[in-house]
Amino acid sequence: MANDDKLTPSKDDQTTPTVDKSSSRKDMPLIPMADWDIDDNPPLVPDYPDVPKALNENPNLVADPRNYPKKKPVKRETHPSGWTDMSHILPPEIHPLYKKAWLGALELNNRVVMAPMTRSRAALGNVPNAMNATYYSQRCGAGLIISEPTQVSDQGIGYPGTPGISTREQIDGWKLVTAHVRRTGGKIFMNLSHVGRISHPSLQPFQSVPVAPSAIQPAGEVFTPKGMEPFVVPRALEVAEMSSIAEQYKQAARNAEEAWLDGIEIDAANGYLLDQFLRDSTNQRTDEYGGSIENRSRLLFEVIKAVCSVYPSQKVGVRLSPVNPLNDISDSTPQETFEYVVEQLNRFDLAYIHIVEEHPSTFNFQRLRALFRGKYIANGGYDAARAEAAIVGKTADFVSFGALFIANPDLPLRLRERREYNAPDTSTFYGGEAAGYIDYPSVSY
Repeated sequence: MANDDKLTPSKDDQTTPTVDKSSSRKDMPLIPMADWDIDDNPPLVPDYPDVPKALNENPNLVADPRNYPKKKPVKRETHPSGWTDMSHILPPEIHPLYKKAWLGALELNNRVVMAPMTRSRAALGNVPNAMNATYYSQRCGAGLIISEPTQVSDQGIGYPGTPGISTREQIDGWKLVTAHVRRTGGKIFMNLSHVGRISHPSLQPFQSVPVAPSAIQPAGEVFTPKGMEPFVVPRALEVAEMSSIAEQYKQAARNAEEAWLDGIEIDAANGYLLDQFLRDSTNQRTDEYGGSIENRSRLLFEVIKAVCSVYPSQKVGVRLSPVNPLNDISDSTPQETFEYVVEQLNRFDLAYIHIVEEHPSTFNFQRLRALFRGKYIANGGYDAARAEAAIVGKTADFVSFGALFIANPDLPLRLRERREYNAPDTSTFYGGEAAGYIDYPSVSY
């Protein structure tokens, strides 16, 4: 050959090609694995004297490891050394909070749940808007988003600016939200709520008195369009009205299905109507909806049955708060009451129970987990370390976060990498515009 460093022979040296059938692949020089160290940027093929030079000159610049960019560690100015220590970060497939898991009929990408939180930023007519859609889509890193408490009817409203799901405009507004969430790869359940006595005539249709199990005035004040005003004595619901309450939830579930919600969470927590029926400080009825634990839980079970006639039971969950005193509520025997309720929930084959825990407390929350055959979502001041311990220790299947999600739209990433949290601005929790709602920064690299 005139040019032994070229694969194509010169015109003078061209001969009829012959095939040596005796040659085999094993005659080619082997490249020891020890020679391959990408960090040292080796040539694509080590130099061997019996290998043509052209094989050592990879014409593909992109594929040539010598052209790979150098690895740059992530820098964070707040770290004392100037660099972020990533040694504690586990891959998603083995990180406790990042393991995929089934929640009823849905497979979730991780075990981080966004808890329902009232933000009071719906548009006129309690209609979800584009700003609400941005808010939820920013938080799609959660395995599951549970919407803010959404009133099942105008009778169920308790605060200005909370979204509903009973009118055509509200349904279309929620379609905007769910479209954004789905486009970002998230899953969202709707928290269906009726506040009962935690309202005011100025918020009710036709200035009506709020309804409740019994005519017992809650302590405290409620925020109205005119400012803070004392709660009023509610009107006790008649037995004949109970079916209409269940029907409100059923119609709301139909509307949620039309608005493309992935599932439903029935809110029986935090001193709202269904919780008012469950606990004996607010339920002093003497008919079939009061007195015994069986009677006090009757309305909740009727509501669950109504909702499950629309959504499959494996796309329905229930939220409970056994010892949370919010909205002036309590029970004389909470352990007995809620163990009965949770055990009876197994009849419906629900996807999960969402428990608002109080720590420290004499209440045994693990009894509820042991009694329930579905998944257990824990809520109540969890941070990264406690959440991981709960998953590893099997005291919870999923963990929900509230205030941390308000200020940290990328909370799942911060939990995984143990990043610092943005401080929430409590003055912007309820009402207002974009400030304190969709303007919190995400982690930058």
